[in-house]
Parts: sequence; structure tokens; C-alpha cells
Amino acid sequence: MDIKTSCLGVLALRPASGYEIRKSFEEGPFSHFAEGGFGSIYPALGKLTAEGLVTFEVEAQEKRPDKKIYQITEAGRRALVEKLCEKAPDDDKYKSDLLFMLFFAGQLPADHIRTVIDERIEFYQAKLAHLTECGGAGDGSAPDLVREFGVTVYSAMLTYLQDHRQDFIKLAERGTPAADAAE
Repeated sequence: MDIKTSCLGVLALRPASGYEIRKSFEEGPFSHFAEGGFGSIYPALGKLTAEGLVTFEVEAQEKRPDKKIYQITEAGRRALVEKLCEKAPDDDKYKSDLLFMLFFAGQLPADHIRTVIDERIEFYQAKLAHLTECGGAGDGSAPDLVREFGVTVYSAMLTYLQDHRQDFIKLAERGTPAADAAE
């Protein structure tokens, strides 16, 4: 999803500053499936404002620069819906340093593979705990269903690593080159 549409999505939930929008991508409701950094959010907000899709109010802060609180307009809500309806979503993109590293497990020290997998298991457990903590109302709403989707995906990745941890470690202990494993 392009950053302008992503910003409109965040603002469709509530008014927010640029910092709060970024936090939505880092640790908020969109953190598991969308991204946006300051370098792209602020230019997008400028364009959205110029197009009349968002407005902002300046809020004075004590001992800090004033901040802009952005709010989606009715035209912005229509534009969000139009953008989301204009085509099917692009293919999901999944890039993983972990999978790249595990592909070469036979060429890496077993202790390193063990540590990497154990740390990733802890990471997945923490992600699942976060998704559970921020659990929804259980009312079948779209945010609830998306959260449950995330729980399912992280649970599957966690289970796979737990089930195959020893297999990767054995590859490392045997020193199986990736070229042999790929055949």
C-alpha cells in the first residue's frame, strides 16, 4: 500500500500527529503489516493536505515546538475507500534474514544456528503476547479478525521453528552445504 493511503488509514481511526502515525506503524495496530517512516510520512501528509484529504490543527506544546494534529476529511474517507477498492492487493512480500540465514545452516556453526533460532522463538513468543495483550473485543470486527490472522501466522512460524529447531542444528553439525540441500 502506498504511504498516502496508509496515512489515510491511520487517520480514519482517529486524529493523529505525524509521530503518532509513525507509532501506528511501529507498535500500533498496523505494526505487523504496514510500514512508514518519518521520511515518507511527512511528505505524504503535505500532499494529502494540499489535496484536501486531510486537515490539521496546530497544537502548542510547552518547551517543545508546536505539533500538527492531522484529521481525515470526508473527501479523504472517500479517497481511502476508492483507493482500497480500485484493485486487488499486490502479492504479499515476505523477506526474511532468518530464512536466508537458515538456508545456509549447513555452513554455519551449530551454536550460532541454535542461538539464532532460540532468539527468534523468543521474538515470536513476544509478538504473540503483544497481539494477545492488545486483544480485541472478540466481536468479529475487522480489527479483531486481522489480529487473529496475525496470531495464526506468528503461531505457525513459532510452531515450525520449535518443531524443526533440531533439524537445522543437525544440518549445521553435519556441515551440509546449501547447494546440496537445495537439490
